[in-house]
Amino acid sequence: MKFRNKFKSNTLRGKAYRRAALWALVLLVIVSIWAAGPPVANTEPIVLKEEPLPIAPKEFYIAKVVDDRPNKKAIAHLFPATVGAAMPTKAITVDLKGGTQMALQNYLRKTLPYNTKLRPVTMRLKELKVTESAPAKSRVEGRVVAHVAFSYLRDGEQVPLMEHEGGIRYNRPASQLDVVEPSIRQVLTESLRYFDGWMNQEANRSELLAKSLKVSFTDYTIDRKDDTVFYSLNRPLNWMDFMANPTKESRYAAAVYPGFAYEGRNEVKNGVIHLNLTMKVFVVKSASWAKTAARDAYTLNHEQRHFDIVKLVAERFKQKLHPDSLSIADYNSIMQYKYIESFREMNRLQEQYDRETAHGTKQLEQARWNQKIDDELRAFKVKK
Repeated sequence: MKFRNKFKSNTLRGKAYRRAALWALVLLVIVSIWAAGPPVANTEPIVLKEEPLPIAPKEFYIAKVVDDRPNKKAIAHLFPATVGAAMPTKAITVDLKGGTQMALQNYLRKTLPYNTKLRPVTMRLKELKVTESAPAKSRVEGRVVAHVAFSYLRDGEQVPLMEHEGGIRYNRPASQLDVVEPSIRQVLTESLRYFDGWMNQEANRSELLAKSLKVSFTDYTIDRKDDTVFYSLNRPLNWMDFMANPTKESRYAAAVYPGFAYEGRNEVKNGVIHLNLTMKVFVVKSASWAKTAARDAYTLNHEQRHFDIVKLVAERFKQKLHPDSLSIADYNSIMQYKYIESFREMNRLQEQYDRETAHGTKQLEQARWNQKIDDELRAFKVKK
């Protein structure tokens, strides 16, 4: 009996131990839940709603989106939407679904007209960030900022066009995240709307957006009665144009100093760059001289042919500047390079002319050059 009583006593004591352990476990779970805070809703990646944008571009389509942000991590730092009364004290990072670049590429492809007959534009994302401040009174303050750059793919090169920075602030209940995604779309839409307006305004008048180029020439022939004689068939050289004192040491009878230059202005009309160039072929009087004994018609003709050679080079220079030889993006540098080439050509021809005619003393060679020059002047329709 004692044995039984003892056994019963031990059994009762074991049940008490088990009951106490169970209550301890329940208490531990309650404490753990309390320490972890109230349950929060799971914050999923942000999915941009594919609603058609209120923009109908007439000058461009977004061919490509490039993520140019220095920090390509998740775009948003959000406070999770709370289920209970207590509010979280730490924001978590959330990105666009699929990554920023791919998400924006797909979003714009489905919400913005994609007309490949228009200008292909690259949208470069310099910044896209959503930040929120710590919740207060069950409200969360948020801000979306974006910095976007646009460039135009022309002739295989990206032409920078313009940049736009925008932002928006929002205030949401701590229990809701619904306002975040529309705010991101609103900021992006504003950048695209601004760019669309800029394109519509600049398409026909900006060099950046020009589609083609035309070149026209005007010959400057005005006789201003000053130190410069400009080339004209109606105004050939005369001995009064040789104003400098002869070089006593020189064995030559005369020397003339011709040259050529161009001046230009450009304007864009209906998307076409019009280059209006004025050619100036000239002789500087104060640098040209002739000895008194050599002032005859034969010698004057030799010097006039130096002037004619420069005119021929200038006409060849014009031919080098046809639109197919010029790049819209860098036509000015190309023109300058071709001018330098033509200037060197002018010097070579002048030296060849003097060498072959022995500075005019070989009359047969002089006659041959006279004919050669006249034939080319006629081919350029400078001379009839």
